[in-house]
Amino acid sequence: MNKELSTKDNLQVLYEDNHIIVVNKRPGDIVQGDKTGDQPLSEVVKEYIAQKYNKPGAVYLGVVHRLDRPTSGIVVFARTSKALPRLNKLFAEKEAKKTYWAVVKGLPPNDKDTLTHWLKRNTKQNKSYAYPKEIAESKKAVLDYRLLKKLDHYYLLEIDLHTGRHHQIRTQLATIGCIIKGDLKYGSDRSNKDGSIHLHARELKFIHPVKKEPIHITAPPPKDPVWEACKK
Repeated sequence: MNKELSTKDNLQVLYEDNHIIVVNKRPGDIVQGDKTGDQPLSEVVKEYIAQKYNKPGAVYLGVVHRLDRPTSGIVVFARTSKALPRLNKLFAEKEAKKTYWAVVKGLPPNDKDTLTHWLKRNTKQNKSYAYPKEIAESKKAVLDYRLLKKLDHYYLLEIDLHTGRHHQIRTQLATIGCIIKGDLKYGSDRSNKDGSIHLHARELKFIHPVKKEPIHITAPPPKDPVWEACKK
């Protein structure tokens, strides 16, 4: 990874108030601490809050959901213990509507479709496998996709998730021959130089857990020639 990671000084904040903060995760940022020992985005956000609001002592921050390390896009954190369980419930009950963008190598079989598979996770490989029918220890995975744009060598798809499974978009798209650009794990023939994959959490709609107002957030994709071509 030689890509710029998020710090308290360059954090891309998309929305913040007393209860929640929403940031645009860069590829390579890790949402929560893991065995790598790299600084997680949650700690970066705490540092940002401490600095901005001149908060002495520990800053409260709750992790609501995660994105895979090589992906980019919208991540929501809770700033209060009141907001956290309510946000957790929103996400668990699929009341937060997530839309993703993916740049893929293969042309999808249809311009739009619903994909249903049964995914089984292999924890040793940190990978999921898709099956057409239910098998032992598999979980149902459903998404909608539509073709937004044809680029010179790739295709831009917009994806709405109905379930939130491990590597769901990566696995399901690869299964129909639409491998995400840079995703070696799921069959891409080459990696992106910075270790990213072209999967971006683009939009999020939900009702604010405390104010009860509708929130609609859009995150710009990372700056690279392929993403720039998607926006034209």
